[in-house]
Amino acid sequence: MKVYMTFMRIATAMLKFINTILREFRSCFSREKTFHWFVTIIIGLMLRSDQLGLTSIMRDLALPGHRYETLVHFFRSSAWSPASLRSKWLQIVKRFAPLFCLNGRIVLVGDGMKQAKEARHMPGVKKLHQESENTSKAAYIFGHLFGAIGVLMGTPRKWFCLPLFINLQDGVKAIFDWSHSSERSESHVIQIIDQGFNAAKGLKEYALLLLDRYFLSVPALKRLTQLNQSRDAQLHIVTRAKMNAVAYELPSGEKEGAGAPAQKRKHDQAEYIVSKPCERISNSHGDDVRQTRNRPISVPGFTMGARP
Repeated sequence: MKVYMTFMRIATAMLKFINTILREFRSCFSREKTFHWFVTIIIGLMLRSDQLGLTSIMRDLALPGHRYETLVHFFRSSAWSPASLRSKWLQIVKRFAPLFCLNGRIVLVGDGMKQAKEARHMPGVKKLHQESENTSKAAYIFGHLFGAIGVLMGTPRKWFCLPLFINLQDGVKAIFDWSHSSERSESHVIQIIDQGFNAAKGLKEYALLLLDRYFLSVPALKRLTQLNQSRDAQLHIVTRAKMNAVAYELPSGEKEGAGAPAQKRKHDQAEYIVSKPCERISNSHGDDVRQTRNRPISVPGFTMGARP
C-alpha cells in the first residue's frame, strides 16, 4: 500500500509538471481548439507504443476514426507557427531546466543524422553518402538528412541532452524556393552553426557548441565569426582538429638575395606534428609547443582538441 501511495504521489507531481509546461504554449495559438489538438498530439507522442505517425497517436489514445483528418489539418493550420513554438520552447527550457554551465557558458550539442527511407518520391529524400567506418552500413542510402541541436542539463550525478531544434537540412531547398524563401538554402554545416547561434540567442546565454570534426571547415568558421560580430549572442565551437590539416612554420628572419620574402616555411600535417617529439619544431617555438601539446589549442571563435 505504501508503494502504491508513493507511486501515485510521483505520478500526480509528474502530471502537474507536464500540465504546467504545456500551458506555457497557449500564447502560441490563436485558437483554443487548435491548442487542445496540440496538447492531444504531444500526449500521444509521449504514450505511443510504435512509430507509425498519426496512426499510432489515434490507436494509443483511442481516438475515433473520423478525427484522423482533423489531426492532419492541424499541421497545416494558420493558427500557429513553428517559429513561435521554437521561441517559447527556449524560454521554457531556460526557466525550468537545470542547465549545465562550464565557466559561465551553457553547453550545446549539435550533430546530423541520416535516416533511411524506402519511398523514393517522398519530399526531402536524397541519395546520401554515409561517412562511417562501420562496414555494416551501406556507403550510400536514400533518406533524410536531419540536423539537431540540444543543451546539456541534469544533476552532477547524471547529465542529459535536451533537444532544442531538429529539422530537415537537405533536399528541401526546391520546396522553399516555391515561396521565394532563402530558408535552408545553406549547407548542412552552415545550418548547424546557425541553429547553435539561434539557440544561444534564444536562451540569452554565452554558449559552447560541441561538434565532431566533420563540422570544422572554413565556411563554418567564417559564418561563426560573422554571427559573433552581431553581438546578439556569443558562441564558441569545441571540436577536434582534422588530422589532414596542414600547419606551417613561421618564416625565419629576412630573406637574403633577390625575390619576394617567404610567407611560410616547412609544412606538415597536423597528425604528424602532434604525434612527433617537439624537437621537430624550430627552437624559437619549441617551448610554446611543449606547454600546449597536451591541452586544447584555443583559437578565436573555436577550440581544437588534439590527441595527446
